Order: sequence, then C-alpha cells, then structure tokens
Amino acid sequence: MTRHPALPRLLKRAEFVAASRADKWALNGLVLQARARGDDNGPRAGFTVTKKVGNAVIRNRARRRLKEAAREILPLLGKAGYDYVLVGRHSTLTRAWPDLLDDLRVALAKIHRPSLPSRSVDQKDASS
Repeated sequence: MTRHPALPRLLKRAEFVAASRADKWALNGLVLQARARGDDNGPRAGFTVTKKVGNAVIRNRARRRLKEAAREILPLLGKAGYDYVLVGRHSTLTRAWPDLLDDLRVALAKIHRPSLPSRSVDQKDASS
C-alpha cells in the first residue's frame, strides 16, 4: 500500500461551521460535508467525531480511520477549491475498510454530481 501525503487540514472552528452549512451526504460509515471555497488551491480536509460516538479512545480511533480514508480517496476524487469535513459515526469503527472507502467515494460522487437544469414555464409551453 502506497502512503499518500498528508492533506492540508481544516483547523479553525469557523471553517468547520462553514462546511456544516454547505452540502452534506450521509452514509453508513460517515457523513461528508463539502463547501466550495472559491479558489483553485487543493482540497482541504477536517475530521470530527462527537462524544455521542464514545469516549476519547473510541473517538480518536474513528478519527484515525477517517483520516486514512481521506488520505487515500481525496487526492483522487476531491476537487480543488473544496473543504471537506468527514464526520464519524458509531459504525465508522465497525465498518469494513473497503466499505468505508466506498462510502467516501459514493459521498463525493453525490456531492459533486452535476445538477439538472431547471425548466422554466416558457420552456414547458414551447415544447407542448
């Protein structure tokens, strides 16, 4: 297994709050929050696990799994100019490693899917 370099990290609370107000996608192993920063710098990542998940040892273990998943997937599928926050869940620890990686891949695909253009009333009338 090749070791990917560390990703730039989100460290300030304001960066986490901004990401929490942006796009979200929840899956079994994690919740992904993503916010477009509006620049061309590489993706940045932040990690959080709440006390509801468990004590400090359990939260740190879940955070380490999320960091390693992000280290593997975000350089490949993350977009430049985005901040990503991976939120740990109870199942982050028990989820099989390939399934956790798939959860992150699916969440990124859903977050970055192209939105469908909305049809205005005039377009509907013209096609009839």
